[in-house]
Amino acid sequence: MSLNESEPTAVGSYDATNAVLVLEDGQVYVGQPYGAAGETFGEIVFATGMTGYQETLTDPSYDRQIVVQTFPHIGDTGVNREDPESSRIWVSGYVVRDPSPVVSNWRATGSLDDDLQEQNIVGICDIDTRKLVRHLRSAGVMRAGIFSGTALTDEAGKVLPVAELLAKVAAQPTMSGSNLGPEVSTKEMYTVEPIGEFEGKDPLATVVAVDLGIKAMTPHRLAERGCRVHVVPMTTTFEQIEALNPTGVFFSNGPGDPSTADDTVALLRQVLDAGYPFFGICFGNQILGRALGFGTYKLKFGHRGINQPVKDLTTGKVEVTAHNHGFAVDAPIGDPVVTPYDNGHYGKARVSHVDLNDDVVEGLECIDIPAFSVQYHPEAAAGPHDASYLFDRFVDLMLNHKDSKEGSVNA
Repeated sequence: MSLNESEPTAVGSYDATNAVLVLEDGQVYVGQPYGAAGETFGEIVFATGMTGYQETLTDPSYDRQIVVQTFPHIGDTGVNREDPESSRIWVSGYVVRDPSPVVSNWRATGSLDDDLQEQNIVGICDIDTRKLVRHLRSAGVMRAGIFSGTALTDEAGKVLPVAELLAKVAAQPTMSGSNLGPEVSTKEMYTVEPIGEFEGKDPLATVVAVDLGIKAMTPHRLAERGCRVHVVPMTTTFEQIEALNPTGVFFSNGPGDPSTADDTVALLRQVLDAGYPFFGICFGNQILGRALGFGTYKLKFGHRGINQPVKDLTTGKVEVTAHNHGFAVDAPIGDPVVTPYDNGHYGKARVSHVDLNDDVVEGLECIDIPAFSVQYHPEAAAGPHDASYLFDRFVDLMLNHKDSKEGSVNA
């Protein structure tokens, strides 16, 4: 049920048993509590995946975001201990239409509702998510709050009016200008060793992966290609990266506004200046764009889901890809251009991938240095595997660079 704040009946249209979603533009949706009761705030966004809700919830890139699932039935397969992308749920709030009353999957170890309650994730269900998403596509994503339980009443037990709930939402910080990497990055380095056919063997390459909000499947994809992956905090210095003797360097996905990440941009420039092969995903793509001198900007409602069509401009192939980003790189599509930073310090680069829905830049490739990146998620768990070749491309880039480097030394 959706109410407009200006309607005189709005306050009387919910009671203390309800959950209430309030958008910063005054729209109100009344439903039932889902997960934990209380209040929560964040930027409200929508994800279009029909599957993979557990991966969505545990993706650190969703830090401080209230996620709306466009697929109506959520929770059918419960939760398990194999699919999370991190050690906890990161979304600040959760919005679904019809939560499943039962769990039916042989791998399930519990219900989604129980998991949300255990991790104190405030949610709302039984609302018109189709109407909500149509509004967000029109008006753009914005700040919002979910209120239920005691958060919906004052000390006397009287239900709070919409105006007071809206004031709380308006007091929250916006996503633009938010530096969230320090909230999600690992505090200590850890190492993922080669797996599969490479398990127990010397690694083909050593990758230092700077954690800006990394998903667990990313080092896994590199490890199954024979790489030893040192996942390091975003506060790691260039000297500490060098001490690990990497064959290549990787920057991960992550939340927040890339325009705030000046220290991370400076670190990447040191990596590029040293000649290390580089691969970046999502936030890492935005950091490469900034390092090369391009700008970034906020999208109206972003790309979040596992069904986004992207064209590889190198091969002409169209891939179905997994996305989670609300910012993008502002770079010209077409022929290679001289990178703006320091009068072309890094030579030429080109846009390598574009989103076919809106022509948003989805990848960058440097011509004169060994560096490339994509805006989407080639690890794709859960999701399509069309873009998994990008990990092969990174491994090939590292090994070719290593061979040429060793050849020049022996010459």
